[in-house]
Amino acid sequence: MTGLAATAHNRNNLLPSIAHIIFLGVFILLTLSGDERLLGDADTGYHIRAGEFIIDNHTIPQTDIFSYLTPPLRWTLHEWLSEVIMALVHRRAGLTGVVIFFASLISLSCYLVFELLLKPRSNLLFAAAAALLVVLASSSNWLARPHVFTFVLFVIWYHLLNGYQFRAKDRLIFLPPIMLLWVNLHGGFILGLVLLGIYWAGNCAAYFFGPPAETNAALNKMRYLTIIMIACGLAALINPYGYKSLLFPFQVVQDKFLMDHIAEYLSPNFHSSSVIPFEIMLLAMMGIFAMSGVRLYLIELILILLFAHMALFSSRHMPLFAIIAAPILLNQASMAFEKLDGRLVAFVKQRLDNLGKIDRSTNRLLWPIVGVLIVIALAAGGVARYDFNAKYVPTAAVEFIKNEGIKGNMFNNDEFGDYIIYAAWPAYKVFIDGRTDMYGAAHVKEYLKVAQAEAGWQSILEKYQITWVLHDPNSVLSKLLLEKNDWKLVYSDRVSNIFVKVLPEYREIINKYGTTQPFTEEITYTN
Repeated sequence: MTGLAATAHNRNNLLPSIAHIIFLGVFILLTLSGDERLLGDADTGYHIRAGEFIIDNHTIPQTDIFSYLTPPLRWTLHEWLSEVIMALVHRRAGLTGVVIFFASLISLSCYLVFELLLKPRSNLLFAAAAALLVVLASSSNWLARPHVFTFVLFVIWYHLLNGYQFRAKDRLIFLPPIMLLWVNLHGGFILGLVLLGIYWAGNCAAYFFGPPAETNAALNKMRYLTIIMIACGLAALINPYGYKSLLFPFQVVQDKFLMDHIAEYLSPNFHSSSVIPFEIMLLAMMGIFAMSGVRLYLIELILILLFAHMALFSSRHMPLFAIIAAPILLNQASMAFEKLDGRLVAFVKQRLDNLGKIDRSTNRLLWPIVGVLIVIALAAGGVARYDFNAKYVPTAAVEFIKNEGIKGNMFNNDEFGDYIIYAAWPAYKVFIDGRTDMYGAAHVKEYLKVAQAEAGWQSILEKYQITWVLHDPNSVLSKLLLEKNDWKLVYSDRVSNIFVKVLPEYREIINKYGTTQPFTEEITYTN
């Protein structure tokens, strides 16, 4: 066989590459645990209903449509395009389709981390280890929500900037159209502008303070990045809210009360096992930087410091730090490894070279496509089905209120609000749900006062004319209402309690269910 024929043959190698294994590993994990993981947060539900409203009404709502608060609160749907996509997928394939869609996106982001950011650095063993850390550090944020689009676009954006800065690959022309898409998909678009600013500042510093031999190159890059930044800034203005979308992420971060009380905004809990991969990356970063003796570029230093700070400040940024840090750590580790010598090291290097040749000969898309098609076929045949897990969301309780037709304003657990919107809106509107940035600190404080039965909780119920409650059975509020003579428990299960106020309009349901006991064993509601 000639050399040309052998090369053609090798490119059709049907073995899965390391990138394929990463994609399939994440995809299979997510599709096997779709209910538990991707639908573990019922926020998915309100995103779907918001997208359906946009499709049905051909307009993006400017004010809240899901709560009964009056006057309606101002609502910025900075994720409107994601919600439309989610609604279209849901209408075609239900929640099963939504799970498969987001499982594919998350797997794609992990695939791209390896393929675009890590694999070009040639040491596949280190690259695979770095990819594994990125996967594990990101897993706590794997949910069927719009932020997943940011994961994919962030990786691509970072790759294009790295290619221009360090490998003389000028593909920055793709950044403005990516920004146009990103700004309408998720508020994380601001990170793209931040990255651009860091690369611009790094070249600016190199021009003024770097060696004379590098000043011309730095100046040219700085000028070109300035043009790209302006183009991306203009693209970011093409959204339903114009310049206000650029201010929105900063407005949310400035709300100290929300930052201190919303779980995903809190700092990482280092006593949790989910934070271990992030901790490993931090420790590895310190160890490798100390041992390698290789100078960091200023841009890399700024990236590491900024995103490490963001991740330590808020756990939701841990995946972004992992994506940023992985190629920098890999580059440092690979250069340190190349300095080593000896027979064992030479043997390992030879085996890694052989592994690289095999990996490069594989078909680039075969196995990911096959994996996705198999799961789609299983879903179409009814073998794979996904829905909100009744262990965590009040599926039976919501069926109860719909069947019994309970009227009036409800007070609901904030985590339940998203599912109520999905399963019972527009017949039922909520007191609060996952859109805490829209409700603001004042309303969230009112919610917490009632949920924790603090002084003044009854006045808040009166203020909003609340006559029934759907809440966690283990909450302070539920336990207090059980002792109140003017409230009656009419439904109870492992997930939720329903109380109604003793009023004439609830006489029938109180007579029917007023002897309900707090949950002590499995209760199945039947109509």
